[in-house]
This record gives sequence, structure tokens and C-alpha cells, in this order.
Amino acid sequence: MTDAWGIADGYHDALGEWRVLSTATREALRRAMGAEGDAPPPAPVIVGRAGERVDIAAPARLVLEDGAALDFDGTLPVDVPSGYHELQPGDDGPPIRLIVSPGRCPVPTRRGWGWAAQLYATRSSQSWGIGDLADLRRLGRWAAGLGASTILINPLSAPLPLRAQQSSPYYPSSRRFLNPLYLRVEEAPGAAALGPDLQRLAALGRALDAERVIDRTRVFDLKMEALERLWAKTNVADADFERWVRERGASLREFAIFCALAEHHGGGWHAWPAEHHRPGSPEVTRFAEVHAARVRFHQWLQWLLERQLAAAAAEIGIMQDLPIGVDPDGADAWAWQDALATGASVGAPPDPFVPRGQDWGLPPFVPHRLRALGYGPFIETIRASLRHGGGLRIDHVMGLFRLFWVPHGLPPAEGGYVRYPADDLLAIVALESQRTGATVVGEDLGTVEDGVREQLAAHGILSYRVVWFEDRPPARYPPLAMAAVTTHDLPTVGGLWTGDDLAEQRKLGLVGDDAALDATRARLGALVGLAPDAAVADVIEATHARLAEAPSLLVTATLDDALAVHERPNVPGTSRERPNWSIALPLTLEALETAPLARRIADILAARRP
Repeated sequence: MTDAWGIADGYHDALGEWRVLSTATREALRRAMGAEGDAPPPAPVIVGRAGERVDIAAPARLVLEDGAALDFDGTLPVDVPSGYHELQPGDDGPPIRLIVSPGRCPVPTRRGWGWAAQLYATRSSQSWGIGDLADLRRLGRWAAGLGASTILINPLSAPLPLRAQQSSPYYPSSRRFLNPLYLRVEEAPGAAALGPDLQRLAALGRALDAERVIDRTRVFDLKMEALERLWAKTNVADADFERWVRERGASLREFAIFCALAEHHGGGWHAWPAEHHRPGSPEVTRFAEVHAARVRFHQWLQWLLERQLAAAAAEIGIMQDLPIGVDPDGADAWAWQDALATGASVGAPPDPFVPRGQDWGLPPFVPHRLRALGYGPFIETIRASLRHGGGLRIDHVMGLFRLFWVPHGLPPAEGGYVRYPADDLLAIVALESQRTGATVVGEDLGTVEDGVREQLAAHGILSYRVVWFEDRPPARYPPLAMAAVTTHDLPTVGGLWTGDDLAEQRKLGLVGDDAALDATRARLGALVGLAPDAAVADVIEATHARLAEAPSLLVTATLDDALAVHERPNVPGTSRERPNWSIALPLTLEALETAPLARRIADILAARRP
């Protein structure tokens, strides 16, 4: 049961036990969402499905997305097209947003396979210390040549534009815009004109590849110096750039202003002077006018990023990854601060892999405030993530139904669930994905309440089935799914099989007994049917042979497993204890292309999933 504000009375944990919400937690959650009174006021938005009847209480004018208008009284015609329309009541009341959804995401018509890659880790001989979008383009061309249809990549979202770069791609300043560190500087228009300066910076950048741990601060320094020099020489008057800036409109300008302000003040917006706390304030407008050149520079960076991402997407379907939230000090939180909770963050309850639970530090949308905005922030976020159409993996997709809120000052285990208008949010995902033809995958791992997977399937959203979480073999996975061996937060095959992952977990103090990882290793042994002392490469190959048996529409293999890497990209529950999100692959992209194990995995998947 939930109250009128969506706060649940309790939840079943990963072990099936019912945890009752405490009074203290409930009060803290109400404060965090600004809940006043008995229930939130009605919101000016209606969400329906194409072909369904929608009753309106009073005469109104319907203005379609394309500008066509229709006066009606009582019931909307059932042939209203999918899209974002506006109802204008005849009594001069406030306009109502009408969202009509096709109701279902497009689903692949045949089975396929792909690679899952951490782009920052996928460096070529031309990289400046970090994998970039030109590397993604090359990876896509190689993968497509092997028969792959998809590359699933880590979020490319923009962090704060500062030297101290946020390493986690799941803690972005903005989910709508991209990280300039992923630019291939040499491919920016006019880069050759930098001559010896570019050659010097490129040499320094490539020298960073000698270390496996990525130095983002140094990468930032080198790339920003090169891009700023290029910007100074370019003095952009490119017609495509100008047209693109107009198309992206107010959102792009607001983001670019935020970046200029963050540089000016040296940090996120909570520490700025009060006059810069609101995007629409006169002081912010004046700042943007004074620093107009810097604002355009940040718009230009995003134009370059989108061009280079589009070039990569032309080689293969790029499935982007949508983080569950944003940095509370970042651009999206600044733009949409009135829609976000204060005093609470998103996390996860305890489970066998993370017994103490998790607090991810991300401010959640307040359901009634998001709805009051006609779901504008959510629509814009999904649209930006689907811009190049290959696909979208929604991290922690259960967040469309409910999110685990952790009040500030309390341990994660004392958090509670807040329910969201799932039908409306799923309808928006379906509408946006249909417009781009993108496949949508929901990361439904961990604590999943009854009925969620069925509702996702009804909307054409693929489930995410991971070998480490499944008791049954891949041959019994559902067809409407993306299957994988592991994820960025879980052990690689090599790390699990050798015990190196468990050793690291113990060193970090994250596990007392090793029951969960022992059980996972035993499941792996039973799956592949090999002796306990089998070579890691043989275990990896056998694991993917079993994965290929899945009837699921899509399967992915990680580049980490293709190179028998033992370290996870990320260990949940750690931040400074290890270089999370910063460990490059042990070989270059060129070497990956000829690596025997990578080829064997590709041959297996291509042969069994034509």
C-alpha cells in the first residue's frame, strides 16, 4: 500500500522478507518531496494510448503537435495521432498537455548479438589516454564485420566541466548532453590548422596510454587546450552549426550557460552566489551576455560530439545507457531543481551482493512535481538518449515504477520506496522509441516487484537476463530479453573463475563470508561443465557458447571477457578505494581486433545467432 504521495508502507527485500517503513523514514520522505496537505493537486496532463477513448469534462480545442486544431465537446476522437498535443479548455482554464502513445516500443524482428563496451576503456593507438568516439566508430565497423548488430556502451553523459572530472558515468551533470572527453580532436573541423601545436598535444595524449589507469584530469587538460586553440582559430560561422544551435534551442543554451558558470565559479551550483542559483534570473541572463563567446564554445563542443557520435552510429546500432539520475550539483539538477527531491537520494536496499544496501547520491524526481510539468524533463531526457536511434538500456528500470529513496543522514537499509506513475512513463518511452525505431532494454536486476516484468513486456521493453543472477540456463531465458553473462558492476568470468574478484572484495572489506560469490562460481562451473582447474580462456569460451543458446532477441558479450580481464569496471560500495570506471582494457583496439579469444566469442555468437 502507498499513501497519496506514493510513499510505500514497506517492501519485500531480496530474501523475501517484509520490511516495514518506519515513521521517522516516512516523515523524512515527505519533507524531501515537499508533501503538504493530504494529496497533491491535479496536474495539467493526460496520457492516453492511440485508439483509446479519452473523455473530457468540458468543451475544448485540441491543438495537435503539427499545429492542426479541432474543436470538440465531450469525447476526443479515437483517431488522434500519437504525439504531444494541447487541450485548450473553452472556459479559459490552463492548457492541458495530451500525450498520445502508441503503447509499445519497437521490437527487433530477428535475433542478434553485440558487444558491451566501456568506451573510456577502449583505447586505440590514436587515443589521448581515453577511448573516444572515433574509437567507437572503429569498434562498430569491426563488430559489424563480425556479424554483430549492436554495441552497448556506458553512458556518455556530460560531467561538470572541471579538471577534477567525475569518473562515474552514472553520476552525470546532464543526461541530455555529452562528455567532451570523448571527442577525437583531430577530427574536429579545421583541426589540421593547429599544425605543430596539435602534434605536440597529441603526442602527450597518446603517452597517457602507457598506464592502464585513466588520468581524466590530464586528458581534460590536453583536450581542452587543443579545443580552445581550435575554437580561437575557427571563429565558427558554419551554417550547419548555426542551424543545429537553433534546433536544440533553449535547452542547449541553458546547458552551455551552466558550463560557463561552473567554470567561472569553479564548481557545482549549490556553492555559487545566490543570484546564479536560478537559470531564469536576470543575473544569469547578464552573465550569459558578458560571457557569450564561452557559452558558444560549449555549444560548439556539443555540436562536435553529436557529429562524431552520429558517425559511429552509422557503422552499427549504438545502444546508449541511461543513468538512473544526475549529479545534484550539475546542469540538469540546476535546470530542474524544482522537480527534484531535497534531503533524499536514490539507492538500493540490501541484497546478497551488497548486504549493506546502496546510496547513489542522486536526487530523485518528485512524482507529483514531474507530472505537474507535463513530464517535460523526463521526455527531454529520453529523447536525448534516443537521438541516434540504435537503442536504449534504461539503468534500474524499476525506477519507472518505484524508487528506493534514502533520506540524508540515514543508512541505506532505512530507506523506503516511492511509487511513480509507471503507465505514463512507459507510454512516453514507447512514443519516443517508436519515433526513432530504437530497441529499449530495461535493466531489471535486483529487487523486482511482482508484475513489473510483465508490464515491461507488454510495452515491448526487453528484460535484462544476466547469467550471474539466473538459476536456469540461457536456453530457458525468455525471448523478449537481452541476455548477458555479467555487467559492469559484477565479476568478469576471469575474475570469478580465478577467485581474483573475491580476493579484491575481501581486501576492500565488502564481504565477510563469500557465500554469494561461491554460489555464483558453482553455477558457472555447472553451466560450462569444465574441471575446476580449467583455463580461464576455455571457461570464457564455454560460457559464451551456452549464452548463445538463449532464445532472447539480443545477447551481448563484454570486451572485458573478450580479453580475459579479471577486474570489474566498478565495485559497488566503493568510491576512492579503487579506480572505478578508470581501468582501461589491457590491449589496444587494434590488438582487440586480432585477439583469438575475441574472435572465437564472435564466431560462436554469429554462428548460433545468424
